[in-house]
Amino acid sequence: MRHIYDGVIMKKPSNAAATSTRRTREPSLTKRIGLVLGLLVFLFPLLYDIPGLEEPGERMLAIFLLAIVFWITEAIPLVATAVLVIFLEVLMVSTGAIIAPSGAAEALPAADYFAALANPVIILFLGGFMIAEGAEKYRLDRNIAAVLLKPFAGSIRITVLGLMIITALLSMFMSNTATTATMFAVIMPIIASLKDTKSRAGLAIAIPLAANVGGIGTPVGTPPNAIALGALEERGIHVSFVDWMIMAMPLMLVVLIGSWLLLCVLFLPTEGTMEVDLGKDWNTSRNAKLFYAVTGLTILLWMTEPLHGVSSNIVGFFPVVALLCMKVMEGADLKRLDWPVLWLVSGGIALGTGVGATGLDVWLVESIPWASFSPLLLLFVFGMIGLGMANVISHSAAANLLVPLAVSLAVSLDGINVIVVAAVVAISTSFGMSLPISTPPNAIAYSTGEVSVKNMATVGVIVGLAGTFLLLFVMPPLWEFLGMV
Repeated sequence: MRHIYDGVIMKKPSNAAATSTRRTREPSLTKRIGLVLGLLVFLFPLLYDIPGLEEPGERMLAIFLLAIVFWITEAIPLVATAVLVIFLEVLMVSTGAIIAPSGAAEALPAADYFAALANPVIILFLGGFMIAEGAEKYRLDRNIAAVLLKPFAGSIRITVLGLMIITALLSMFMSNTATTATMFAVIMPIIASLKDTKSRAGLAIAIPLAANVGGIGTPVGTPPNAIALGALEERGIHVSFVDWMIMAMPLMLVVLIGSWLLLCVLFLPTEGTMEVDLGKDWNTSRNAKLFYAVTGLTILLWMTEPLHGVSSNIVGFFPVVALLCMKVMEGADLKRLDWPVLWLVSGGIALGTGVGATGLDVWLVESIPWASFSPLLLLFVFGMIGLGMANVISHSAAANLLVPLAVSLAVSLDGINVIVVAAVVAISTSFGMSLPISTPPNAIAYSTGEVSVKNMATVGVIVGLAGTFLLLFVMPPLWEFLGMV
């Protein structure tokens, strides 16, 4: 018997494999070490007086260090760390703290930390998730893919290019994982029909590659984008839906085409054809038509924000309300939304709020001679750290750790554009995709058995480094030329 896991057909595990799976659910050595180390780093600023840092800042430093260890080691689930951060901030550094710090009168109220769970950026993402769930429910994603792939029929290379463009396009408005699962459900029979091992590997790598790259194109494409926008909103800086697209899409398109050319060189033959028949089957029911209309109107409103002046965050709540009120989506659909991701993003926003409110950001700036760094060097440091961390931990976790710190530094230093720093850190984490563990789309591709770790690492390292270098050295001058920063 076979089961479908994330859109990929897999064999049912044997009894031995099932036993092994049960064993792996026990905390690993890394997680156990993470729990102990997390407790130690949490206690250190509380028991040892940190020079130059007031008591609220020391408490926030304890929370920040705990988050670093827990997010890197995954000692507890990522979302659990996110809500723990919010709880500890309310408990230890807010004006309503049960363990009241001295100087609490100057601190933020507990409501400001709880507000991270309903931050406007979270509402924006909620709308994106609602549309993505509806697209799967009414098969809009499959039908759009069928229509768009038609012009790319023919050679293997051209067809793979078409699949990558469609995957990237879907990933701009759906989660990278959902997009990858959808596309693999479509191409698995095609992969099985290919006789050349290299071609099968190239096609399997192409989908997660395009999903990861495509996600940087819109604010709702991937959680790091939302984390960056949330951090900017906390500082009173609003970046519209269209502004983000103008900033990110040129890089996205260049990296996407470059990735395809790399796959052509490494995996795809110059000759041979690939037949892809997705079988368009448009749902013409009343609910489906209403969903198409609401989705189209939502995207139109997002794209025309500079004309009507309604924030993309507010627009993001429209599909949630409209689809529920018209009974196009129901409570069961809401349950299937990726709520853990929303709470994970909330944790990052709350972390940034606490870092700024307790003076920890000022202390961090004064502790390291950041002022001696040139703007380019500062961007390089954060971009490369973001890329490196995102290869071994969740992209969202990496962004949650780096974005608040980077934004706080940018605000405190002269000559550093805050929007550029936030965008660079967020986008660089999306380029961390060299290992199966780097991102769920990679894990899905690896689970097919068609992609080796070596092949994935080779492509991931080349694309990741090339994309990050373009992001660091080409995009900031371009953004300045376009008047975006």
